[in-house]
Amino acid sequence: MQISPSIEIIETALLINKKILVINDLHLGYEEALRNKGILVPKFQLQEIIRILQQILARCQPEKIIINGDLKHEFGKVLPREGKEVSQFLDFLLKYSSEVIIIKGNHDPLIQPLARKNGVKVVTGYKIGDILVTHGDELVKTKAQWIIIGHEHPAIKIREKSKWEKYKCFLKGRWKGKELIVVPSFNPLIEGTDVLEGQALSPFLKKIDNFEAYIVSAGEVFKFGKIKKIK
Repeated sequence: MQISPSIEIIETALLINKKILVINDLHLGYEEALRNKGILVPKFQLQEIIRILQQILARCQPEKIIINGDLKHEFGKVLPREGKEVSQFLDFLLKYSSEVIIIKGNHDPLIQPLARKNGVKVVTGYKIGDILVTHGDELVKTKAQWIIIGHEHPAIKIREKSKWEKYKCFLKGRWKGKELIVVPSFNPLIEGTDVLEGQALSPFLKKIDNFEAYIVSAGEVFKFGKIKKIK
């Protein structure tokens, strides 16, 4: 589904100009971090991420793949399995695209050595014409007219009487006269934060009532209208 001129939603990723793929907040190593806290979960996230990506890459052949922050999960160290998964994942991406770029997120203070090992560049933001891709944990000054962020892991709970189900979603709205697009986490283990409840993490998202929500379910995208109407 087209969310903006030259910007298309595919699964929980964005395709820009039909040649640049943007994925957000993979948090590789999340399972290992949970297991270290005594929460046992099956080790499937990398395999599932690759499976979904293979479906996307069968539909497009991107010249560049941008990982928009939080490629790894653990803040202050590199867990053994986490480091291995990051390298495996970057090797996988480089088979499908000639260039992979990591935008540094708040979970990525130690990403540089892993990226260097795989020959991948790490930046704080990436400009594509009049589009800026940045993680979203800090405000930026830019002349770009479109800004793409992650960090928030947006989702929406759909309720019917006592039943509810949570869906990942994209958000689109305005920030200081610019169009802002918020991308959900690509990690299948991370459901996301219900944007109808509580306060947003990203400083870009202080007022979101007029933002439009695009819900992703089973590979399909549904435009749900403005947040204030969904509430």
